[in-house]
Amino acid sequence: MRRPSPGLTDRLARRPLRAIGSALAAALVALSLGAVGTVAHADNRDDLVRERERNAAEREKVESSLEGVDADLAETYLKLEDAKAQLPVAQQKLAAAEEALAAAERKQEQVAGRLELAEAESASLEADIAAGEEQIDSTRAAMGELARSTYRGDNAVSTLEVVLDSASTDDFLQSYAVMGSAVRSQTQVLDDLETASAVARNQRERQVAVTERIGELKAEADAAVVAADEARAEAAEHKAEIEKIQADMTALSARLEDQKKQYAGQLAELEADSAELAREIARIDEENRRKAEEERRRREAQEAARRAAASRAQQSRPAPAPAAPAPAPASSNFLAPPVPNLYVTSPYGYRVYPITGGWFMHNGVDLRSACGNPQYASAGGTVVGVRGAYGNGTHGNQVLINHGVVGGNSYVTVYNHLSRFAVSQGQPVSQGQTIGYTGATGNVTGCHVHFEVWKNGSTIDPMTLPGF
Repeated sequence: MRRPSPGLTDRLARRPLRAIGSALAAALVALSLGAVGTVAHADNRDDLVRERERNAAEREKVESSLEGVDADLAETYLKLEDAKAQLPVAQQKLAAAEEALAAAERKQEQVAGRLELAEAESASLEADIAAGEEQIDSTRAAMGELARSTYRGDNAVSTLEVVLDSASTDDFLQSYAVMGSAVRSQTQVLDDLETASAVARNQRERQVAVTERIGELKAEADAAVVAADEARAEAAEHKAEIEKIQADMTALSARLEDQKKQYAGQLAELEADSAELAREIARIDEENRRKAEEERRRREAQEAARRAAASRAQQSRPAPAPAAPAPAPASSNFLAPPVPNLYVTSPYGYRVYPITGGWFMHNGVDLRSACGNPQYASAGGTVVGVRGAYGNGTHGNQVLINHGVVGGNSYVTVYNHLSRFAVSQGQPVSQGQTIGYTGATGNVTGCHVHFEVWKNGSTIDPMTLPGF
């Protein structure tokens, strides 16, 4: 058994009990609270996991909402948002540590109290044993003197001598009573010695048990002190983490304010880029409609010529059977998603920039896709735009596909932020053909798909189309 450290009771009484870390504190809680502490620790862990998942999902949304923002400004804002998200997690860890600290303090107080009682009992037993040994020594000395006197015959008085030496009956009775009292006194001394010896043996056995218990309690108290010291260091680390996060937030907030002043003109630039794209789509749409009109007139002329020829031949042969009905016009269900497993990170429509609070129209839908994943043509058509990121504003590497007029409507699809291209200007493509690869070019914060559908010169929400 390890020897207990000296004076531990005083150390426990004087030692300040402050912050304690979650890992070692959880062990102390389990000792004092049993299964309840274990369940609470598991609940805290699950809460932290869920909190991290929520933070990751929220960060993805924020990243998508920063599309079109200057990269340095977006990075500063994201760092600030990350710090804000980390702060409650760190505070939750510290709260769990402080909750465990209360249980640890109770545990230390209990150990200190039991140790103090055990040491007091040990001291009392030592005093009792010392007094008992003194009494036994005194009784043994008296017994020894009695034995020596008996051996010398100093106290050897027989009943016959009492009878012969007595002058009268009263004298005999008195002498005999004195002799009986002496014998009883000797017997009592022997009984007292035996009782004192038995008590001393019991006290020594109890002292051995108490001494062993004191050793166990000191070992337990030593372990509690070590655990508390290590846990305080962990709690201090949590506090330092919180202080650093708060300092980072202060610095990032100041930097963000400075960068926001420089960002004032970028929203106008972004709107100009979108307006330029809209004009390009309008030109394509106008060209599609011109070609569609020319095709309609050509077909009408062919139909008129066919009818005239049929009319001339009508007199010489029977009337033809009714023509088959024309096929129904195609609808927007000819478009397919540009990537599989659709997961929207930022929807179509107006949104608020989290930095400036300004409104901006998000003309497409952002879809989750890892860097380098292929993107596919939504439908067959002709590539009418392959634009590099340089000088292309927020769009980055961009592909435009003209699908022509389908069902009386003109369609163009747009794919932004590609890492590289797989098609060239003027190339015909078929549905599902790879046109490029997911990237993060332009003013974006991460790899994703930005997909737009233009119908008759205006954007529509791709997620409302069949198949999306």
